[in-house]
Amino acid sequence: MSSWTFSPVMGWPVGGTVAAVMLALAVVEVVLHVVRRRSSDETTAACVRRVLIVVVVAVMALTPSRVTSTTSRAVNATDVVVAVDVTGSMAVSDARYGTDQPVSRLDAARQAVHGLTAMYADASFAAVRFGASGTLDVPLTPDTLAIDNWADTLSVEATSVSAGSSLDAPLDQLLITLRSIREQRPDDAIILYLITDGEQTSNRTRRTFSTLRRYLDDALVIGVGSTEGGMVPLVSDGVDGTADGQWAVDPATGEPGISVMDTAGLEELADEMSGGTLLLDAMTTIDAGVSKEASDRWRVTETSKERTRLTPVVWPLAIAAVALLAWELGAWLALSRRML
Repeated sequence: MSSWTFSPVMGWPVGGTVAAVMLALAVVEVVLHVVRRRSSDETTAACVRRVLIVVVVAVMALTPSRVTSTTSRAVNATDVVVAVDVTGSMAVSDARYGTDQPVSRLDAARQAVHGLTAMYADASFAAVRFGASGTLDVPLTPDTLAIDNWADTLSVEATSVSAGSSLDAPLDQLLITLRSIREQRPDDAIILYLITDGEQTSNRTRRTFSTLRRYLDDALVIGVGSTEGGMVPLVSDGVDGTADGQWAVDPATGEPGISVMDTAGLEELADEMSGGTLLLDAMTTIDAGVSKEASDRWRVTETSKERTRLTPVVWPLAIAAVALLAWELGAWLALSRRML
């Protein structure tokens, strides 16, 4: 559909003023022609011509435009950011993933990542691991195989570099990554999956994750481990695995330390990001519960928007103005020759 409107190129203050002056000149021309009709050689045709010139200029100043309405359909892509905890407690073998068979928390996290790439086959992914600090290992990419390979190569942080688990270790890197994605892809849906056991052993006060909310459309905190917990094995430098029979010792008791999944800490993280929590166990995998609902919601979002476009149509008036001015010039030249 289309309609017509005025949309002055120079703006309404300037365009309206020019149009008003031109219309005033048209009125003055008519009045003068009537008053001086007996004493002037101006013909009625000349008066009409001059009035038409100023009227055409007035309309051009108001810039008549054609309004066209169009409906555009946009498909918003989904960007999934996966952050996996690799602190020493992730080596505890008290996790379950869809079966009663116990596995390490990191193994459960790996399986969860594979489940995510299957759920979001058409999405782009970015991968962050965090221990003592957060690291962006895989920038945003549509290559799900790269994310699967990344998950398979994840290993627990060596005990020698661990200084106590701090859940806010990935916060700075996540803030940079999410902000960059939002700036580059403002129409995309961005989802964060944070996979951790929720354990905070550092004495430092944890920073809030609420700063991430402005860049997220959804956030899911995935809990791995159990509330019963298990002993934390020592992890050697440069070794993908644990030192058999050796356990991290609790300085307070002198006995092997017990690590448990902190469900309260997981829920706090989710609440700060206005997201949800999913605890993986023998009956629950990544494609169940709230995470599956989020997958169905954000995989493809299709929206229709009605837009209006203004197209100035001045050229017919410009042609008319040139023709009238040429007529005026011809009449003036003819009159001048008769007066010689």
